[in-house]
Amino acid sequence: MPLRDSGSNLLDVGRTAGVFGVKGWLKICSYTEPKENIVNYSPWWLKTRHGAKPFEVDDFKFRDKDLVVHLKGVDDRDLAAQYNLTDIAIERNQLPKLGDGDFYWHQLLGLAVVTGGAGKGILLGEVEKLIETGANDVLVVRPSADSIDDRERLLPYVPDVYVLSVDLEKEQIRVEWDPDF
Repeated sequence: MPLRDSGSNLLDVGRTAGVFGVKGWLKICSYTEPKENIVNYSPWWLKTRHGAKPFEVDDFKFRDKDLVVHLKGVDDRDLAAQYNLTDIAIERNQLPKLGDGDFYWHQLLGLAVVTGGAGKGILLGEVEKLIETGANDVLVVRPSADSIDDRERLLPYVPDVYVLSVDLEKEQIRVEWDPDF
């Protein structure tokens, strides 16, 4: 799963997925790639119904395919259960800088998708989400108020083939895509 934009300085990188044992450990569903990178960020901000609270991971383990963590000060099962099914966020400035032409998924969400080949300048919609398929990522483009039609489109995210350019300042992705497809 991609990192999810929460619309603030915080960026969702995972979610708690259950308690583990009696000493306050939590199972974690990580959105980072690779999944274990989530433990490299500190602090974690757990988004509770009372607001986001910072926590430090003071220990972690891999159990089979699951990641379990212990949060500093959360030392029993009942306290850990209060944070079950809670989004985990980090501050955006904790993300490593990327090279030219590389983007985090959250940066692409909401960008306008415009044809740039034979049908230059036709607005197809905006990026709703991305899907990881194994072969390549896929942009899910939903219709917007000014788009050519009301169709959802799935466009392969293949730079220099289907994705011609990404301009974060213009909030636009130019693609080589037939609007009738």
